[in-house]
Amino acid sequence: MPSKETLFALSLFPYLGFLWFLTRSKQTPRLALIGFYMLLVFVAVTIPAGIYAKVTYGKELANVDWLHGGAESFLTLSNILVVLGFRQAIADHRAVPKNE
Repeated sequence: MPSKETLFALSLFPYLGFLWFLTRSKQTPRLALIGFYMLLVFVAVTIPAGIYAKVTYGKELANVDWLHGGAESFLTLSNILVVLGFRQAIADHRAVPKNE
């Protein structure tokens, strides 16, 4: 059975493919697309934060509250951007007059 770290690293490839197709389609609201890319920032912050937690405190990232909360804030920001992007797209779609 592969380790959780290996599975985490391998999961990036399908996600990068997802981002590639989403970007190419040009149908995703811009703010939502930024939110999906922001998830990569979350990953980029979480990895060194996890290493720092292990080296400095000898603990998993989840057990160092201030560090874990800081890293998770990037996930929260990513989720907010995705929701706001699609919310705006729905509002824009509803505002378009329908031809009857």
